[in-house]
Amino acid sequence: MDFSIARQSMVKSQIRPNQVNDPEVLAAMSELPRETFLPKALQGVAYVDEDLPLGNGRYVMEPCVLARLLQAASVQATDVALIIGCTTGYSAAVLSRLASAVVAIESDTKLVQAATNTLAELRIDTVAVMQGELKEGCPKQAPFDVIVLDGAVCEIPDALVEQLADGGRLVAAVRKSQAVGRGVLIVRKGDVITRRELFDATIPWLPGFEPAPGFVF
Repeated sequence: MDFSIARQSMVKSQIRPNQVNDPEVLAAMSELPRETFLPKALQGVAYVDEDLPLGNGRYVMEPCVLARLLQAASVQATDVALIIGCTTGYSAAVLSRLASAVVAIESDTKLVQAATNTLAELRIDTVAVMQGELKEGCPKQAPFDVIVLDGAVCEIPDALVEQLADGGRLVAAVRKSQAVGRGVLIVRKGDVITRRELFDATIPWLPGFEPAPGFVF
């Protein structure tokens, strides 16, 4: 399989037609080898527009949703970014092409090691992968200009919003129970927090961000 051709096809037939026109996002996703961030068994479907299962309830987010979230975040070359739940590191790698530095938080030890190894293999040295509780973010390194949640959440914790710098942007896919999710942009201006829904985005849950189970009668 020619992964380079598949990668270009993904951008031309999946990402561009879904209202992604940010040249930096398109360039990053045209260049980064998504297959390298996947187990060998999944590399053949690396450029299908689907969430790819890694086991233990974890997924690599589908390319279109990732692209639209990053475009909505309006990432600048001078930004310091935080990504929550980076799994094998693909989303952090894409974000690293847009921002000056990326802190990537991951709770799974094996995924931390996989992301670290792959990023090193690709000589991406502006991403620091750290193990930690996803809901806590990385308060010691805050504030961040951009925060990206790499998976669906039923609500965005205040603890993460508080880690935004003045003018900072947070993007996530928010959904309640089995309802259709929505891409959401949160912007902080001083003490004022604004929230805007952007597009449909139904992707798998981030661990610990699922809705509480309802009562069973």
